[in-house]
Amino acid sequence: MRNHFLALASLLMMHVTYAQINEVGLFLGGSNYIGDIGPTDYISPNNVAFGAFYKWNVRSRYSYRASLSHARIEASDLDSDIVGRRLRGLSFENTVTELSAGVEFNFFDFNLHKDRRLVTPYIFTGLSYFGYDALFFENGQAIRHASHKTFAIPIVLGVKTNISRRFILGAEVGARYTFTDALDGSNPTRDKEPFDELKFGNINTDDWYVFAGITLSYTFTQKPCYCAEEE
Repeated sequence: MRNHFLALASLLMMHVTYAQINEVGLFLGGSNYIGDIGPTDYISPNNVAFGAFYKWNVRSRYSYRASLSHARIEASDLDSDIVGRRLRGLSFENTVTELSAGVEFNFFDFNLHKDRRLVTPYIFTGLSYFGYDALFFENGQAIRHASHKTFAIPIVLGVKTNISRRFILGAEVGARYTFTDALDGSNPTRDKEPFDELKFGNINTDDWYVFAGITLSYTFTQKPCYCAEEE
């Protein structure tokens, strides 16, 4: 019985090994923030974002994906369409360094075992953990006073195509709903105690940041054969 179990386990491991493909790539694009300072446009990149990612393509329709990204975010009330913000005239800059992991789902079949051009939209979601500078405003100037870390939920939409046997080109837009309202310094804390007198804006809503850009990835190891999906 033990030998039968070991044989079955070996067969399953061989199936897993040959039923997937590894993928590594780079992301380059822009970033913007949505919160209590500046414009309220959802997709309006005004600074540079870049990163690297790894995918484990388990099936032709979904992959496990992990990424490390870095971006600058900035905003100015002078660029806002809201009169009150323009009169207030605040601005800030910050950085985010993000580690994400989750699942990417392809809307159409993206079976890399087939030697032909493939195109599919996709969606990715999971969980992000990122670091940023904690800010507060004094005399109209944003001042850094600590480094904080928290979580965010990424919601990424994109489209990709294989441009050769090994390379995949994509374009994507990803919004991150953060678990903080302090990216812009509007809801500052000191040692986890609030600066109540320095708060402004809507403290009942958390901040967002958005990445938009292109991806280029390289596939390696055994190409998958999703035989069960083709039957």
